[in-house]
Amino acid sequence: MSTDLLDILDAHKSERAFTDQPVADPILDRVIQAAWHGPTSVNGQQTSIVVVRDPARRAQLAQIAGGQPWVAHAPVFLVVVVDFHKPWLALHRRGIEQQAHASVEGLVAGVLDAGIVLGRLMVAAQSSGLGIVPVGGIRRDPLAVVQLLGLPKLTFPVNGLCIGHVAQPAAQKPRLPITTFRHDEHYRTEGMTEAFDAYDRELLTHWQATGRGNGEAWTDSIAGFYSKVYFPAMKAAVESQGFRLDR
Repeated sequence: MSTDLLDILDAHKSERAFTDQPVADPILDRVIQAAWHGPTSVNGQQTSIVVVRDPARRAQLAQIAGGQPWVAHAPVFLVVVVDFHKPWLALHRRGIEQQAHASVEGLVAGVLDAGIVLGRLMVAAQSSGLGIVPVGGIRRDPLAVVQLLGLPKLTFPVNGLCIGHVAQPAAQKPRLPITTFRHDEHYRTEGMTEAFDAYDRELLTHWQATGRGNGEAWTDSIAGFYSKVYFPAMKAAVESQGFRLDR
């Protein structure tokens, strides 16, 4: 891996302010090609991308995602899809009944592959001088995304990605200490809660320095999400699309 790419990875920021400048087709094609060449479980290639450039459709997706204006403002919004429709078609031609989508393992493998796609899209876009912000909010009402994008059964939209030229660069958000992330040989809990306290203080300082006086400490922020099921429509939507979670 080149030093330049390592620097890009280390400097990751979620950008939420984009210019009106379109993303040139050759650049977008190259970014998508980088994701297309990524690995997938058993070479099943059970992922797809829907490229959304139409302003009206982006505006609808912004509302579906809970009113995230950058989805509407970014010139390109990519929707990353778990796609077991493709292998289902391939098996159907052979007279074989697909079972993978009717299992937890199948869904986990598909979501993992979709995460690989998202990561490669992000790095490829940033390497091309573009700004990005991933958007999980499309899972707030996934069936609305399914309808809007005409997604067939056995597909599911798991994440979106805004891509565009940055208007006002964001500040890089600090992370938990790397000791809470890297565990050599076995998982270690020593010092974890003390690291949480230090990070809460660091993050509050960051919010103050970047003009977000209403920014929360990390533990308060995740409590707002993880003390409930924050996208409760997911289970019914997954099942409606033909996936099963009972095996």
